[in-house]
Amino acid sequence: MGIASKKSVSRWTSWLTKNMLLLMTMAGIVMGVIIGGVLRTADPSPDVIRYVGFPGELFMNMLKAMVLPLIAASIVSGLSQLDGKTSGRLGSRAVMYYAITTTHAVILGIIVVSIIQPGDPTIKQKMGYDKEGEAANVSAAQKFLDLFRNAFPENIMRATFSQVQTNYINQTHSNGATHEVLHTGYVDGMNVLGIIVFCIVMGLVVSRIGEEAKALANLFHALDVVITRMVMLIMWLGPIGIPSLIAQKMLEVSDLWLTARMLGLFVFTVILGLAIQAFITLPLIYFIGTRHNPYTFLKGLGQAIMTALGTSSSAASLPVTFRCLNKLGIDPRVTKFVLPVGAMVNMDGTALYEATASIFIAQMNGLELSIGQIVTVSITATLASIGAASIPSAGLVTMLIVLTALGLPANDISLILAVDWFLDRLRTSVNVIGDALGCGFVHHICADHLNADVAEAEKNHAVVEAHGVNFDELEKECEQENNNQKQIEQV
Repeated sequence: MGIASKKSVSRWTSWLTKNMLLLMTMAGIVMGVIIGGVLRTADPSPDVIRYVGFPGELFMNMLKAMVLPLIAASIVSGLSQLDGKTSGRLGSRAVMYYAITTTHAVILGIIVVSIIQPGDPTIKQKMGYDKEGEAANVSAAQKFLDLFRNAFPENIMRATFSQVQTNYINQTHSNGATHEVLHTGYVDGMNVLGIIVFCIVMGLVVSRIGEEAKALANLFHALDVVITRMVMLIMWLGPIGIPSLIAQKMLEVSDLWLTARMLGLFVFTVILGLAIQAFITLPLIYFIGTRHNPYTFLKGLGQAIMTALGTSSSAASLPVTFRCLNKLGIDPRVTKFVLPVGAMVNMDGTALYEATASIFIAQMNGLELSIGQIVTVSITATLASIGAASIPSAGLVTMLIVLTALGLPANDISLILAVDWFLDRLRTSVNVIGDALGCGFVHHICADHLNADVAEAEKNHAVVEAHGVNFDELEKECEQENNNQKQIEQV
């Protein structure tokens, strides 16, 4: 009995040690909600709110600092270990998965919001908004062109701190008349899409060159190991930074309960759609592709999901998602390629949210959408989610594309700002779940090819060892042969 009791205590201690960070993060989220709720009763000043959010600001800064080296190191080191055929297979399977899940998320959002009908024209009147507003002044076509401009930056160093954005600016003539001119310029913010495209090309070229570029591949592999270790250290600050972020957001909302009552049905609609996508659709796609239990896989993503809830950024959650997938046994060659790309372009939660919120705003404006307009919402929401940056509340920015396509006023976005901080965390969690399940999906489909690459490498190594080949001696012999050949040519 004593031995059994010791084993039980040992297992419990081992489980507690492995999941300590997850438990501390969950406790931090609860603590953040409690602190935010308690401090609201004291009506804190803006300075106090900033002090409350300061630890969270530092935590986010540290995570953001890791994004650029993490993306560059993981993609280049991952692709440099693959041959051309294997990387092509990974890419094609990943794109297929992204297309299926994002399209379904948009369609699901449209169905849910159309059935529940949360949009009520009287809501705008109660909140003091007029039906008319300033329309978004940049066309959807220009937004899509910006997407491609950012994918192929003219200066890769500039892409690390700025991205291309097209806007209308007022130009004044000598006679005093003014008119708007389309201007494409740079705005602050890392161009993650351009960096990913550049790193994918570099990784593929390093892989293709082979031995001559091995030193560069080793450099990025070493950088990947170092950055991963640094991220693990930073994540232990999460139980302090995450509650700080949540409490600050709760304190910044002027009237939390009144807003929640007015927009409660919209919040319920979005949560329902996200829950169906996260716990039914994505697991079903994973099960069909792998024949494995998706909920066992989801259990291992607890730390990544909690980090997404706290940081509201799929890019900031990348390091933790890497760590969770490594524990789940996903091939690092898959995660290093599929996950960073997925964090940029595979945003199921954002796609669903943009479709739902756009139709919700249309309903509030008393607009009955035709079949053609619904198709327009589907296409624009899908493309807009691809262009959304993996940062907090990026979906609000790209929602302008969808609103413009429907001819709706851009300032109606302000109607949902009060609850967006909460919904943003939920849709980010769905984004992270979709990316992680995508890695598992691609890993299973490409497992035979990945194993074949390893087996072939081991077989070649075994054959070389069996024949007693010494690489150093072989290299010396080749060098001597080259010297002899040069001497013969000189004679």
